[in-house]
Parts: sequence; structure tokens; C-alpha cells
Amino acid sequence: MRKITLIVGLLLISFLELKAQKKYEFTVTEAVQFALQNVNDIKNLRVDRKIQDAKNKELTGQALPQLNGTLSAQYYFNIPVMMFPDFVTPQVYGVLQDEGVKNGSGSPIIKPDEPMKYFPAQFGVPWQASAGFAFQQLLFQPDVFVGLQARSTALKFADMNIQVMEDSVKSNVYRSYYAVLIAEKRKVFLVESIQRLEKLLSDQNKLYQNGFAEKLDIDKTTVSLNNLRTSNTQTDNFIYVGYASLKYALGLGQRDTLMLRDTLNVDFVKRDVLDAANFRYEDRSEIRMLTTLKELQTMDVRRYKLSYLPTVAAFWNYSANAMRQKLTFFNPDEPWFKSSYVGLNINVPIFDGMQKHYRIRQAQYNLEKTANNLENMAKVIDLQREAALNIFKNSLSTLDMQERNMQLAERVYFTTKKKYESGLGSSFEVLQADTDFQTAQSNFFQALYDAATAKIGYYRSLGKL
Repeated sequence: MRKITLIVGLLLISFLELKAQKKYEFTVTEAVQFALQNVNDIKNLRVDRKIQDAKNKELTGQALPQLNGTLSAQYYFNIPVMMFPDFVTPQVYGVLQDEGVKNGSGSPIIKPDEPMKYFPAQFGVPWQASAGFAFQQLLFQPDVFVGLQARSTALKFADMNIQVMEDSVKSNVYRSYYAVLIAEKRKVFLVESIQRLEKLLSDQNKLYQNGFAEKLDIDKTTVSLNNLRTSNTQTDNFIYVGYASLKYALGLGQRDTLMLRDTLNVDFVKRDVLDAANFRYEDRSEIRMLTTLKELQTMDVRRYKLSYLPTVAAFWNYSANAMRQKLTFFNPDEPWFKSSYVGLNINVPIFDGMQKHYRIRQAQYNLEKTANNLENMAKVIDLQREAALNIFKNSLSTLDMQERNMQLAERVYFTTKKKYESGLGSSFEVLQADTDFQTAQSNFFQALYDAATAKIGYYRSLGKL
């Protein structure tokens, strides 16, 4: 019974794992579009754009009317004491002097020459409450004013960051996709080569058994066959790692199943090659990003320069206050004393220890750095275009040569094989021709991959990936 329960549990776990796995089939274009929606780096940049949009709305809120309500209540265990001057005594002495009143000894009463005296007095009631609201409308504030103008440019900068990352993701997906295609194609040719050598080894064994072949020929073929099997295993590992890398580039989980529907051939590499004559620097996302950053930093300089201007705000305040001997704030028969006023607040900066001056300097230096980076990026792009075009042309030339070389090696192999089967050649010649054919195939596939990646680099240098 325990064994049955264990088997059922294992089957259930396996079923759930299979259900959790997903299957995907992509052309290279579909793979790129999928990656643009699922790679976490791009997702985070899209979140950054949402954050910037929220900041823009927060900034807009600063320019909208502000309304705040207040409500407070307090009880005084000890009513505050105030010191009042003794104005009664001087008045009394003044009246007595004016009336000529005399003291007990018959002398006139004279006001004592003493400092003013003070006596403590408690004013107020123990229970006090206040309720009201304050309205404020910002009329002009430099940083808010410039920030409102920079909202669309800030979002544009966030979009440019996304585009730069998208170009990088596209390049990674293309390269990983084509690497797997080349490895799978190479795998097919390796299997064919293994089958050819297995057939040759079988024929040699038969000839050896009949005394028409040497053991040395069999050993040589066995060595070549073992080398091919090793290469086949290495290719299997490369395909496995290639799929894992491609899944990561696409934003897939490693347990998901991925199938590639496209093929890679010479015609595909040579098809639809763009002309570099129509290139514009604005086609590169890096140039657009730096240009947008320059616009933002120009606004930053302006913001600090405008900070010398006053900040102006209008306000209105309304409140009602209650003072009670007891806790009777909610008694409608007892009064609340109202207060209301309106005003204009102008804050004029006079001297801040040169802080604004040096903020302007810093902003100008940052703007200067961005201008330098923009100029340098144009030079980098010129270098990338020249190098990418040259590499692409050379890779196409190499691809044509390796394709012809592979076709030639194939003809040599089959001609040598026919001579061997007709008794006019040796097995060593067949083995050597097969080795040359394998080398030509390997060189062709490497040239095909190099040409495909060179085309990707060329397109990216033009900003057309």
C-alpha cells in the first residue's frame, strides 16, 4: 500500500511539473518581439517610465490649488499666566497728590520713586478648540514652472532609455537564435559524417576478414570516428547551453520548452541588405537619448537661473474658535468665534551665500559634459559603421569562398569514394577526403554564423536593427 501511495505521489508531482512547463515555437522575429515584452531589464525601464509619469503628475499637483483642514482641541490643567504692569497704584497716588491728601504726620502724600511693579494674572478658560481650513494657490515658483515645461521631455528620455535597451536585447536574441540554428545544422552534418565513417568502417572490417584490408586502416578510421563522436557530444552540449542562453535572452524559464521555426542560409544573410548612404545619426537610439538628456539639462540650467526670481502665492484662511469652562464644544447654544483673512505671499531671495550661483555652474558643467559625450558618440558611431560595414563585406566574401570550398570538398569526397568502391583508390584517401569535407563544413558554418552576426552588427550600427 505504501509503494502504491509513493508511486501515485511521484506521478502527481511529475504531472504538476509538466503542467507548469510551457511550450514555445518562435521565428526569429517572433522571438525578438517576445523578448521585448518579457525581459526584466526592459520591464524595469517601463516601470521607470511609469514612475516618471507619476512624478510629472506630482509636479502638476504643486501648481494646482492646495486646501488643508485643521481641527484641534486642548485642555489646560493650568491656565497660562501673564505678567501685567501695576498701573493702578500710580493712578491712586496721582489722585491723592492732586487732592492734597496728607499722611498721618501731616505731610503730603508723595508717589514713591520705585520701579514699575508687575503682578501675575491668568487669562483664558481650560477648554479650547479650533477648526478651519487654509487655501493656497501657487502663482509662480521657478522650479515648478520649469518642471512643468520639462514633463514631456522627461518622458521622452525614459522612452529613449527603453529603446537603447531594446536594441541590446534584439542583438542578444538574434545572436543566440542564430547560434542555436548553426549548432543544430552542424549536428545534422556531424551525424551524416558519423554514418559515412561507420559505413566505411563496416566495409573495412569485411575486407579485413577476407584479407583485402590492413588492421591499420581500420584503426585510422576508428580514430576518426571516435573524434567525430566526441565532436558530436560537444555539439550536443553547445546546443543545450545555446537553448539555455536563448531562453534567458527571451525571459523564459529554463524548464520551458523552446522550438525554433526559422532556418539560416546564405540567401537569408544576403537578402535585404540596407544601404549605408541613407544613414542619419538620429536613427541611433544612443544619439536620441543624449540629445534628450541635453534638453533636460538645458532646462535644469534655466531652472537654477530663474531661482533668483521671487516665489508668489495667494492664500485664504478661515477658522472658528471655541473657549469653554467645561467640555461643551458640541453645544449649539454656545458661540464659536470666526476668523477669516486673505493675503498674498511673496518670497524674495536676497542672498544665499552664492548657493544658486554654484548650482548654475554645476548644471552648466553637466550640460557641457553631455555635449562632449554627444560629440564623442557621433565619432564612436562613425567608427562602428565603418568597422561593421567592412566586417560584413569581408564575412560575405568569406562565406562565398567557404560555400564553394564545401561544395568542392563534397565532390572530392564522393569522387574518391567511388574510386575506392571501384577498387581504384585506398581507404586512406577516402578517410582523408572525408576529413577535408568535415573541415570544409565546419568552416562554412562558422562563416555563415559570422556573416549573420556581422549583418546584425551592421544593422545595429545604422540604428535599423
